[in-house]
Amino acid sequence: MAKLRRGTHTAYSETTSLRLRAAWLYYNQGLTQKDVAEQLGISRTTVIRLLDEAMKRSEVQIWINEAIDDCVELAIKLERAYGLDEAIVVPAAAEPTVDAVAKSVGLALGQFLSEAIPDDYTIGVGWGRTMTASLASFRPPRRDNCKVVSLLGGIVAVHQTNPIDYTWRLANQLGAECYMFLAPLLVDSVETKRNLIEKCGLDTIYRLAEDLDLAIVSCGDIGPHSTSLSEGWISKKELRELIDAGCVCDTMFNFLDRDGNSVDHSINRRVMSVDLDTLKNARHIVLSSGGAHRAVAIRATIKRIGCNTLITDENAAKALLELAGDAPVDAALNSTRHSESSR
Repeated sequence: MAKLRRGTHTAYSETTSLRLRAAWLYYNQGLTQKDVAEQLGISRTTVIRLLDEAMKRSEVQIWINEAIDDCVELAIKLERAYGLDEAIVVPAAAEPTVDAVAKSVGLALGQFLSEAIPDDYTIGVGWGRTMTASLASFRPPRRDNCKVVSLLGGIVAVHQTNPIDYTWRLANQLGAECYMFLAPLLVDSVETKRNLIEKCGLDTIYRLAEDLDLAIVSCGDIGPHSTSLSEGWISKKELRELIDAGCVCDTMFNFLDRDGNSVDHSINRRVMSVDLDTLKNARHIVLSSGGAHRAVAIRATIKRIGCNTLITDENAAKALLELAGDAPVDAALNSTRHSESSR
């Protein structure tokens, strides 16, 4: 099913109007490209170009109905197994590469956030490929009195993903105040971290993080294809040290073991990020990550900070259910804790 989203008070240019009409006739009315061309008095080549442009602008949202029953069933099982308020499961990508999974799960995240954020919300955001991919489908109405807060520091050399960049773009599309975590992701010592927080104005970020209405985070696995390694944020030597310490998960550059505990490594003490024990007090937590290889990381993150809304894919969902069968998360405790913190 295709859904065309139009604002009721937007003045469209002639080109935009033509593009939207072509998309409407093709997707909603079921006309062929040839029929659309004839009805609008343009060439078939122009129709193809207009449809492609409409898709790139996210004016047309495509929902794939194949295997939807399986996805719904998996979502319900995840909600029960992990004590979630809601699980959203998207079909597995045809070729489940890291980028393909991030794109499909990210698009679902963007669509969810477009509808879920109300006025007067303070929103804390993490980072990752999946969250960056969500911007392609994030089309919210402008909201009043919202704040978007970066929950961790930034990167000097940006390849694909930067926490600060994501925060700014999300806030800009929402029309919200933006609070940037203006510090490097990793510093040389605990003393430097303390000084940056106490003497350089970052205490504002930490105060806002103590009263979040919504936290949006992702998580990554630890291995040869992990984002932290591929982007050069940790070395191969540090990766081996983390694995030897029992690390299976990178959540906001906090490195966790299977049970969600921080592993004993200096990176965890030097990372410039809001503490995960503060983050877990957010009134609603959205966790978005996919791929079977990340199921252990997703589970570890849920155990550490909890989760209200999980957005993932079929492969991760199946793996998560297998993990829950082996050693289930205390779903009742997770559900109760978030119910008590909601207001």
